[in-house]
Amino acid sequence: MRVGLGGASGFIATALARELSARGDEIVRFVRPESPATSAPSIRWDPARGVLDLDDARRVGPLDAVVNLAGAGIGDRRWSEARKELLRSSRLDATDLIVGSLEDLGATTLINGAAIGYYGSRGDEILDETSSAGNDFLARLCVDWEAAAERSPSGVRVAHVRTGIVLDVHGGALSRQLPLFRLGLGGRLGRGRQWLSPISLADEVRAIVWLLDHEVRGPFNLTAPTPLTNAAFTRVLGTALRRPAVLAVPRAALALALGEGLVDGALLASQRVVPTRLLESGFTFDSVDARSIVTSVLTSGN
Repeated sequence: MRVGLGGASGFIATALARELSARGDEIVRFVRPESPATSAPSIRWDPARGVLDLDDARRVGPLDAVVNLAGAGIGDRRWSEARKELLRSSRLDATDLIVGSLEDLGATTLINGAAIGYYGSRGDEILDETSSAGNDFLARLCVDWEAAAERSPSGVRVAHVRTGIVLDVHGGALSRQLPLFRLGLGGRLGRGRQWLSPISLADEVRAIVWLLDHEVRGPFNLTAPTPLTNAAFTRVLGTALRRPAVLAVPRAALALALGEGLVDGALLASQRVVPTRLLESGFTFDSVDARSIVTSVLTSGN
């Protein structure tokens, strides 16, 4: 299979490219115009300008599928108005450009990024793919993001990956937490009652490959089957590291450091999400809950 990859330098996409290459697929990366030239097949693009190099596309040849994971990091920095606009534009511009180029690329499958932020913060409510969208900033962004992908040409199969909290020692939220927890300074965020829906990086990649290989379409929650509260996750991680994890970071302190938008919209959002459609499709998880995820990633990371 020949797979085009948007957002190829990202945490998840890097692992996905490695997995696809290992099984014999050919990866064609979408790269910025100023990227250094390499011998690996690539297509130059600039989503902000709406430009994808069709000469590169013709030289590379037709693709079977595109996986689009492009977008600025949600939790990387405080959500100023300018940052929120970048979070939107980096996703919608990239998706619009890919959708408009699918016929030129020859691709008949689009696996497009999304997030469980689609549901908003919903307390203790159990959420699956049939649940309604939320109405906060991230939820509206995810709705628009999925709508952009659905504008793909007739005959293109579109699947949306609503990704949860991806855990790995080399990137994402866990890599930022580990130094504090290893020092015995880890603790719950706020009251710790908010629900988390994690997934291991390995299962995230396996699920995306599964969606590439199977004739499925529409939204899929990429989360482990067993969500848990932030307080419970804190205990799991502290136990795995054999360190105390009894501290708490008050909401006020988080808001002062990171801004209220990021804190309320992401860090303290309560999302109790289950992967109903992925399980119904026949996918099996290697790590079904936080304890098995943490054990797996800490072992593999060492």
